[in-house]
Amino acid sequence: MIRILLAEDMVILRRALSMILQLESDITVVAEVGSGDEIVAAAQRSNPDVAVIDVDLPGIDGITAAAALHEKLPDCAVLILTVMARPGTLQRAMAAHVSGFVLKDSAPSQLADAIRAVSAGKRVIDPDLAVTALSRANPLTPRETDVLRIAAEGATVAGIAARLSLSPGTVGNYLTSATMKLNARSRVDAIRIAEQNGWL
Repeated sequence: MIRILLAEDMVILRRALSMILQLESDITVVAEVGSGDEIVAAAQRSNPDVAVIDVDLPGIDGITAAAALHEKLPDCAVLILTVMARPGTLQRAMAAHVSGFVLKDSAPSQLADAIRAVSAGKRVIDPDLAVTALSRANPLTPRETDVLRIAAEGATVAGIAARLSLSPGTVGNYLTSATMKLNARSRVDAIRIAEQNGWL
């Protein structure tokens, strides 16, 4: 029997997923949570084989929670559910040791098969998502990404410089290069493009 932790903030969808998965003879849902902050503690209590996690959760997001879960319970495979195929999100997920990535509009049988596959140690990535990820790689350097991510929080150049131990001039250079690489009209536009692609 494959033991599942289900993390989804929309209660109706979480309950529906739970009911659908419980219909499978070899799958049982042992824990349900509604935020990223609850995942690790719930997994430590219930010891699931697979955590099925929505990418956009309140508290900490699904990928950050997946990385924390891997650190605490490395034997628990993680399957991420998402609505949109964003290439940067897939890249972050792979870096967080996620085993599978499935779109939410997949058929219930596909989700069950993906759970079985990651439980068996395999990787499962939605084909459309893989094509999107391969067609548009992140052009930003890690430092440009850090600077844009902090700028997206509303920080000033001086604030970004202080947080990253850089000079304001260097931060300005990173913001300019990121804006140019993304063919953006402004810093705000660069943040929007990076967020849409899942690069922040």
